[in-house]
Amino acid sequence: MIESYREAVLEDLPQIVKIYNTTIATGISTADTKEVSVESRLAWFEAHTSKRPIWVKEYHGKIIAWLSFQPFYGRPAYAQTVEISIYIDPNFRGKKLGQQFLTEALEKAPTLEIKNILAFIFKDNDTSLKLFKRFGFKEWGNLPSVAVIEGQEKDLLILGLKL
Repeated sequence: MIESYREAVLEDLPQIVKIYNTTIATGISTADTKEVSVESRLAWFEAHTSKRPIWVKEYHGKIIAWLSFQPFYGRPAYAQTVEISIYIDPNFRGKKLGQQFLTEALEKAPTLEIKNILAFIFKDNDTSLKLFKRFGFKEWGNLPSVAVIEGQEKDLLILGLKL
């Protein structure tokens, strides 16, 4: 049985990084072009707080998905706005985990003083776009050809939801 989410602890970081690294080769989920190391993600992990957490989901004690809320743009006036990221182990994709995680995130967000949620998604990532749009996210921005992955220019869409 897949457990509900819990807040990530430092010992989870290797599994979080492992899941993240599985998405790099696809070229549609992240702008990283080479695998990242646990050490390179330590400051990112430590920057999260109980108000801007990283959550994990487990299956039989193994992390199979994670979600993070990150401050948007790092200035005080934007404190109520966050960027959301969801990453799922390849063996568990297509099992509605993203939908479940997003439902939980939207339910919990007001208690974390979040009023706006942004998702930065490449235009060719149909799966993620469909997921977020199903939950009412709208296109708030389009950054055409802002990234280059394996020689291909990519548009980045910014989807937003006001809670």
